[in-house]
Amino acid sequence: MDVSLTLWVLTILGLAALIAVDFFIGRKPHDVSIKEAGIWTVVWIVLAGLFGLGLLVFGGGQPAGEFFAGFITEKSLSVDNLFVFVLIMAKFSVPSQYQQRVLLVGVLIALVLRAIFIAAGAAVIANFAWVFYIFGAFLIWTAWKLIQEARSDEEDEEFEENKLLKAAERRFGVADRYHGTKLWIQQNGKRVMTPMLVVMLAIGSTDVLFALDSIPAIFGLTQDPYIVFTANAFALMGLRQLYFLIGGLLRKLVHLSYGLSIILGFIGVKLVLHALHESGVHVPEISIPVSLGVICSVLIVTTITSLRASRKQAAVEKAQKETEGAPKADIEA
Repeated sequence: MDVSLTLWVLTILGLAALIAVDFFIGRKPHDVSIKEAGIWTVVWIVLAGLFGLGLLVFGGGQPAGEFFAGFITEKSLSVDNLFVFVLIMAKFSVPSQYQQRVLLVGVLIALVLRAIFIAAGAAVIANFAWVFYIFGAFLIWTAWKLIQEARSDEEDEEFEENKLLKAAERRFGVADRYHGTKLWIQQNGKRVMTPMLVVMLAIGSTDVLFALDSIPAIFGLTQDPYIVFTANAFALMGLRQLYFLIGGLLRKLVHLSYGLSIILGFIGVKLVLHALHESGVHVPEISIPVSLGVICSVLIVTTITSLRASRKQAAVEKAQKETEGAPKADIEA
């Protein structure tokens, strides 16, 4: 799709205005209710839908299909990120009333850094078609790694800071407690970071690591930088509300890793086929409608099987507790 500089500027200004409205409404630290999170989640999804419909009207079915496929893929991958966000919040003991501010700024950092990733990826793809082989192989490897992690009995219950974050803490120092929403304070005559800034950097930098698989994944669905950026933007900007809305549901999505591995593996195969086609090899290519259908089907099946498995597990645990409690009740009687 041919996108003019004017459209790029208007799109970025429009997204910035939406972020400003979101920030203004949630500027006062408070505990986010399920109702508030639900309303804003619907708002961001509706806005993404309207944007996709705009692409359909002015750009045609191909760009619209690519956007919706990219948005759904990025949204599903971002849900997996929420598990790590929960660990980060727990590690830094973030007060509940400050969590929405942390997520908002952290996601903004991630959005800026992802824009740089997207620009670099688009430049590489435009000049080196063979990079699709690398992207495809990386996604297939990531899919296999996700399956291995899902099948493992070991669970990572603690977030580990990356080297860049540790270096920043050593360089500037960190206050021993939160000071409201302040990011810097004067302590013993020295300007130091507050835990609020540290956790924001942790959220933003960690999300960039997730971009290592999500960016190649969406480039497997579309090579249009405009669609890649907007799909990422809409998926990320609704992530904060989604955190509060489905925080309790995350533990029930026990098959999510399997579903994401299937999606990443599927897109990896799609990329390899596209690379072979670009190299002159006569192989079938997977269309956007097929991609969109596969992605949606996998997510629906994964959600249903996850909820069923969680329900069965809860029933088993309840029966075990009742069985263990019965002899004790008899003895007391």
